[in-house]
Amino acid sequence: MKIKSAVFERSVPDLKSCPKSLLPEFAFIGRSNVGKSSMINLLSERSALAKVSVTPGKTQLINFFLMNGSWHLVDLPGYGYAKVGQEQRADFNRAVANYLEKRTNLALVFVLIDSRLEPQRIDLEFIRWLAGCDVPFALVFTKTDKHGAAGVKANILHFEQTIAEWCDEAPPVFVTSSKTKSGRTELLSFIEKRLAMKPVVTPED
Repeated sequence: MKIKSAVFERSVPDLKSCPKSLLPEFAFIGRSNVGKSSMINLLSERSALAKVSVTPGKTQLINFFLMNGSWHLVDLPGYGYAKVGQEQRADFNRAVANYLEKRTNLALVFVLIDSRLEPQRIDLEFIRWLAGCDVPFALVFTKTDKHGAAGVKANILHFEQTIAEWCDEAPPVFVTSSKTKSGRTELLSFIEKRLAMKPVVTPED
């Protein structure tokens, strides 16, 4: 897939404010500071489409980007470590949960994982919840250029083994680096194949 256009559409605080659109949506989410904004910029080949911040938890809204005029890339707030008040953080998490559970045209969720680390509790808890909701997802291991190949391979294998008991079948896995651009072609090809499936959706209430 070639990305011919990538346009920021809107930011919304909750499910009811999401676009009244039937276009397929591919959401990206991960632990704070996992490299989500860099990954979105890599996929779109727009260096500033998603703002890259050194402050973990900067994204607090659900951001929609229209890709090739035919599908939405959805940037979801990262889970954990957001520097916001406790009450606001709770609302923030409910908004993401509602979107993931109830958004009818959500095609797939890409969960970003830092490949340099052994399985982190916060990632495992989120994936266990996601699997329990029967939301289709894939794993995207980031920052592979910052760790040795053997270490990356070992961490990915450990992660897959840990989540195996919660998943009926192993999720797709992508190994990426926004610095070397590795994994970009594979991710876009996967999205293109999912788009070809043309899921049947209904308008949001």
